[in-house]
Amino acid sequence: MRLDKYLKVSRLIKRRTVANEACDAGRVLVNGKPARASYEVKAGDVLEISMGAHPIKVKVVSVSEYAKKDEAAAMYQIEN
Repeated sequence: MRLDKYLKVSRLIKRRTVANEACDAGRVLVNGKPARASYEVKAGDVLEISMGAHPIKVKVVSVSEYAKKDEAAAMYQIEN
């Protein structure tokens, strides 16, 4: 699944266009490297998102095309 779509489906970023712009601006790192919106997300990847004052670091647990609101939080695990 594309990185921008994963960010939207997992509800880490509210809209796919915003996720796309964040990737283009270099605010999203995958495994420590800046990633494009077209990057294929896999389970085990570590995402770092720098939006606003507090950067977020999460580990991808699962990838699915659709997720309900309560299932979305189970797609990733927050890391310190």
